[in-house]
Amino acid sequence: MTLLYLNSDQMGSGNPELGRKLLKIFLEKLAASDTNVDVVGCVNGGVLLTTEGSKVIESIRTLQEKGARIDTCGTCLDHLNLRDKLLIGEIGTMDQTVQVMAKADQIIRV
Repeated sequence: MTLLYLNSDQMGSGNPELGRKLLKIFLEKLAASDTNVDVVGCVNGGVLLTTEGSKVIESIRTLQEKGARIDTCGTCLDHLNLRDKLLIGEIGTMDQTVQVMAKADQIIRV
């Protein structure tokens, strides 16, 4: 199983604007590729990718259409007051995160 672990709305550290641009391009390329992703796990700032205002929702939607399960951290959504703004996937728990990470053959973290 392959997990795409997104814990930020940016790729890398440093310039936030550049980081968001890089992540957008990465997700577009990943969604257009033959790379198989089984689960997309969004935690912390990564929940901004699956909620209202996301600039990458189409890429996330494409990954879902290709078979990926989209899980967004419920604790994170609650902390950021975004639970009612979720656009795609399911609200996940930390128990699920532990299980998916333990079972994953490959974890892609950007």
